[in-house]
Amino acid sequence: MINKRDVIRTVLEHHSPPYVPWSFGFTHEACEKLQTHYGQVDLEPIFGNHLLGLGNGIGFFEPAGDVGLDHVRDVFGVVWDRSVDKDIGVVKGQVLPEPSLAGYEFPDPRAPRFFADIPDKLARYGDRFRVFNIGFSLYERAWTLRGMAPLMMDFYDHPAFVHALLNAIGDYNIAQVEKALDYDIDAVYFGDDWGQQRGLQMGPRLWHEFIYPVLRRMYGAVRDAGKYVFIHSCGDVDELFDDLVAIGLNCFNPFQPEVMDVAALLAHCRGRLSFHGGLSTQRTLPYGSVDDVVRETRRLLDLGRAGDYIFAPAHAVEGDVPLENMLAFIEIVQMQKGYA
Repeated sequence: MINKRDVIRTVLEHHSPPYVPWSFGFTHEACEKLQTHYGQVDLEPIFGNHLLGLGNGIGFFEPAGDVGLDHVRDVFGVVWDRSVDKDIGVVKGQVLPEPSLAGYEFPDPRAPRFFADIPDKLARYGDRFRVFNIGFSLYERAWTLRGMAPLMMDFYDHPAFVHALLNAIGDYNIAQVEKALDYDIDAVYFGDDWGQQRGLQMGPRLWHEFIYPVLRRMYGAVRDAGKYVFIHSCGDVDELFDDLVAIGLNCFNPFQPEVMDVAALLAHCRGRLSFHGGLSTQRTLPYGSVDDVVRETRRLLDLGRAGDYIFAPAHAVEGDVPLENMLAFIEIVQMQKGYA
């Protein structure tokens, strides 16, 4: 009997699955609405997600009371103000105030705390497709350390530093991937936002000069081990798809309909690249009716029946989405013929 792990593999191998698989997430505020509705804290048995997230995508937030209330610090030393954004936060200060790595020590990518919960998760959800997560995996990690505006200027004023910083981050990620391969994982999910609502934040020339070579190394380490590569990158980045496929990308997220033609890209990339996402979190979910959500969910499922597609909202569902809209897409995907 085919399980969820097999269904995702079928999609990634560009075949038609027995039904369209799904994997979606929610912010803290949205989760609270669903927990109240369902009367339980653990929502995973209800969602029936097909991807099992392993590791810690962001890098462990710890209290930073020395800075202020509602502030946390990640393993790289970056301080995040979570007084408004409770899920991630806003970077405060600079870990690297100068364009230099002198005196800075990277955390241990093989630290046991990154992997401690993997055996338990595999025991509980062994039928799911196992994905090891590395968030802020390159450009984002660089600007959180240096500051976004200073890093943008460094591309021009201190290119040698930027190359050194990005390659050091790449080395860190590859070392973590190598340790993750001690476990029975299926893929590595990198997170690295490059896009805006229109085009790339740094433009295509700088992306190809600085970011692409390190991605090639990171993706290569995963593919050489026989595993799949996923990337999450918000915004208008579809101009990069051909280059990403060339270095081993298997699946792209979040597939934002506000900045991408979902139907056209599925058709154009079919057989070469799979997608995860697609349901609008900027328009349909927060502002549409239940009928709008149902109609768009069914449209995406119809597009995905031929394969190369994992259904999900384009991003973690925010707290401003009405409960009825959340329940609508959850129920529709679970009513598919072929899913048991």
